[in-house]
Amino acid sequence: MALEDNAAEELSGIVRSGRDILCIFKAMATPCEVRLETSDEALASGVFEAVEAETRRIEQKYSRYRADSVISRINAAAGEATPVDPETAMLLDFSAQCYALSDRLFDITSGILRRVWKFDGSDRLPSKADVSAVLAYVGWKKVVWEKQAITLRPGMEIDFGGVAKEYAVDRALAMATQITPAPMLINFGGDLRVSGPRQDGARWKVAIESVDKSGGMEGLVEIAQGALTTSGDARRFLLKDGVRYGHILNPKTGWPVEDAPRSVTVAAATCLEAGMTSTIAILQGKKAERFLKREGVRAWCIR
Repeated sequence: MALEDNAAEELSGIVRSGRDILCIFKAMATPCEVRLETSDEALASGVFEAVEAETRRIEQKYSRYRADSVISRINAAAGEATPVDPETAMLLDFSAQCYALSDRLFDITSGILRRVWKFDGSDRLPSKADVSAVLAYVGWKKVVWEKQAITLRPGMEIDFGGVAKEYAVDRALAMATQITPAPMLINFGGDLRVSGPRQDGARWKVAIESVDKSGGMEGLVEIAQGALTTSGDARRFLLKDGVRYGHILNPKTGWPVEDAPRSVTVAAATCLEAGMTSTIAILQGKKAERFLKREGVRAWCIR
């Protein structure tokens, strides 16, 4: 998703964009945007510094690519119990709740399937034997999670890839609103949250990107409060014999979800809640629309 916007004018190391001041940095392998409706550059700089610092703290703490991260420490424990801090316990509790609500489809142990799946747009599919071999290490039900300590079976891993970015958006907004009540929008790779309406009461206008190669706009959403997230396969997929294999995998089978929408966008109070719902909707496959209707959320489903 992208904000409908006028051309930006670079100003003193930051960017002025119409009535906003904009900061863009890269973290969690995605562009991160903070848009603040103010003319006060000093204020904006303070907000941007706080947001980037908090985002990088979360990235360092939960990145599976860092040997010193909490996730790496848990994954390297080889069957031993690993004590965790309250923040990590909260994210584990949230992930366990998602697992239960999704009928075991939202599973933070399924990231290990990336060992056999490379969604690079090619036609190279893994063998059924390779998928089955890795699938033996998937399943939250195999994890022992007791308050403040987690134990994985040897060879298993957890990955907060499905929650960390959304959590970072929520935390970034919380940090920023402690500094200023100025209207703002925080957008990390299409997962975004706003602090409230603009100063004149207008809603923020956010474009839903098309899933086709044109990169155009599928629609325009107006939002005054809360968050929007999008899940889909527009950029990460395989294509073989005319069949498209999206990157969201069914942890029960180890294979891409069948009959899944190309894209699901969900509005909710927080990014964590919206991200959970959009991801679970994709995991429902052909039942995605039915799931979204049952949940009673504002959602846009593209097939």
